Amino acid sequence: MKPALLLSLQIAPVNTIAATGSGAWWDQPWTSGFHKQTVAGRVWLGYEGLRGDQQADRRHHGGVEKAVCVYPIEHYPAWRESLHLPELAPGAFGENFTVQGLPEPDVCIGDVFQIGGARVQVSQPRQPCWKLARRWRIKDLTAQAEQSGRTGFYLRVLEHGWVAAGGPIELRQRSFPRFTIAYANEVMHQRKTDFAAAAELAGCPLLSASWKDSLWLRAEQKQAADPSERTEQ
Repeated sequence: MKPALLLSLQIAPVNTIAATGSGAWWDQPWTSGFHKQTVAGRVWLGYEGLRGDQQADRRHHGGVEKAVCVYPIEHYPAWRESLHLPELAPGAFGENFTVQGLPEPDVCIGDVFQIGGARVQVSQPRQPCWKLARRWRIKDLTAQAEQSGRTGFYLRVLEHGWVAAGGPIELRQRSFPRFTIAYANEVMHQRKTDFAAAAELAGCPLLSASWKDSLWLRAEQKQAADPSERTEQ
């Protein structure tokens, strides 16, 4: 695995973004912590995320299994070109960590990394929400990110500690090399009728609870429709 680096750290409080009066679909007041700003120096990484970072919708964002949102810097050139947004910079996708050397095909569910004084573990791919589209005023941007597989991923924190931009990200353990972030995205978004793959991925003990629930529900719907697929309990 190539050396990986933590290029920048981003945090934001919850803010209300005012309407500008354009009348466009995205232009209504909304409250979010999506507008992340780069911070210098050390930042404390706790079990629910970076100190000073907030999420408006705690039902779908944040928490121990989504403590840190990670996005690879390698995706930015393609987005700048395809979206005609040369100003896209680290944090533009709402991520806390902008990283180098950790694209989705090279990161696996359950991977344990040492980053500064903190030890973290990959919990699930990121599922971009509507706020990404609203932030950049592109109606289908959420779908574009999902379908492209350039989603990034989430970390849970196993040991809290100080982190800082510029330091290495060191892989310490890999338990499920088959279940890459790219593969998990493919199963969730591209192979919606592959019930066997859904059940297998859902059985990964280090996958986040929300992804397990979604995938198990998919597999159970197949069993309900086809009694031959049912197994004895």
